[in-house]
Amino acid sequence: MFFSNISIAEKYNYLEEKFCCAYKWLAETDIAALAVGSYPIMGDTVVANVQEYTTKLPEEGLFETHEKYFDIQYVVSGKEQFGVCKRDGLKVKSRDEANDLIFYEEPELCGTVLLEEGDLIVVAPEDAHKPRCQAGGPCEVKKVVVKVAL
Repeated sequence: MFFSNISIAEKYNYLEEKFCCAYKWLAETDIAALAVGSYPIMGDTVVANVQEYTTKLPEEGLFETHEKYFDIQYVVSGKEQFGVCKRDGLKVKSRDEANDLIFYEEPELCGTVLLEEGDLIVVAPEDAHKPRCQAGGPCEVKKVVVKVAL
């Protein structure tokens, strides 16, 4: 799955080498056995960040975007509601330039995608997203966020 608007659908090639390298790593790596931390896949261009957390109430999360990276968010175990909306028109709440993060006020309209074990979503810089939200209640999640450089 990838989420996009037709106006930018041809802007990125989601099957170019760096993406395919990330998909292959996700498919062939025993991620369940990996400790939390960062794992280079293709130097600094593609890096996997293994995370473990308990999902939270949607109102406790923030929508975010990145300027320098795509996210490939892959659920290893557990489930979460993943908020999605377009970045255009959102009001900036704060910036963390050192970590390539821009946080936003809650939009008036947005959607969610249920991510369960084995699911992934590719998020472009134009896509605001709110990860780590509960899907029916708190859940322990192990996830990999693969950062793919623009």
